Amino acid sequence: MWFNPLILCANVRSMSESEIHHALLRIADALERLAPPAPSDNDLGASDAFVWHADGGWLQPVVNINRIELALLKGIDHQADQLMENTQRFAEGLPANNALLWGARGTGKSSLVKAAHGEVNRITPGALMLVEIHREDLPSLPRLLQVLRAGGRQSLVFCDDLSFDGDDVSYKSLKAVLEGGIEGRPENVLFYATSNRRHLMPRDMIENERSTAINPAEAVEEKVSLSDRFGLWLGFHVCNQDTYFAIIEGYAERLGLDVPVEQLHAEAKEWTMTRGSRSGRVAWQFIQDLAGRLGKKIDFENS
Repeated sequence: MWFNPLILCANVRSMSESEIHHALLRIADALERLAPPAPSDNDLGASDAFVWHADGGWLQPVVNINRIELALLKGIDHQADQLMENTQRFAEGLPANNALLWGARGTGKSSLVKAAHGEVNRITPGALMLVEIHREDLPSLPRLLQVLRAGGRQSLVFCDDLSFDGDDVSYKSLKAVLEGGIEGRPENVLFYATSNRRHLMPRDMIENERSTAINPAEAVEEKVSLSDRFGLWLGFHVCNQDTYFAIIEGYAERLGLDVPVEQLHAEAKEWTMTRGSRSGRVAWQFIQDLAGRLGKKIDFENS
């Protein structure tokens, strides 16, 4: 904003001392609001799980983590074994790979990440910290890594539903952090992501890049190569009916939902018809409906 210093000086001379003092306080308050927030004093011992807030660089402790037990995840035994082995090695300070869990919606990708974290900490309390970062906050990832590097705890950074569209260039921040930066990824940090897309970008976007670029291979390579930075790829697919029933039975037994198996299967099958799919998520939605109809609260800790 432009102002005339001569007019400003004239106004000041006409003001009383108390009015000048009040004006200076207002200016100081305005400048303080414009200034960036001071770095937060993050206490990494406050919890085993946090949510990263890019504004202010704040790690919000999570008291009650929204997860289910590893044993209740049915039909993904191979994926669970691989992720658990990788996560356990990392928690012990041994070399491990960044992991990309990709595949159909509702098949247990994010549930497996949270369950693996819970299982590792059940075996060795406090061994591993889980930090969730939202996709839109990926440009702030280098700042988060500085905080985690200084904290020293073995930290699993988790981004759910990771994907990139159009002219989104935030994937470059992630590429640099995973492998290519000068500092590299801190030894006490591992990155896990889930996505519905194997290459983190839609197929039509890949084809469009190929058809419009002067050098199609190079145009696609820059974005597709991001998925190559994940050393562990785990694919998830829609479950069959037997697996779906096994998931339902496991939940019902664990929660004490006393329903005959034949009735349980019949109601669960009817539920899938209204949803048009079978998955772990659909099974969980059915169990919530069933528990509500039976007047039972869902409490894994006390069931």
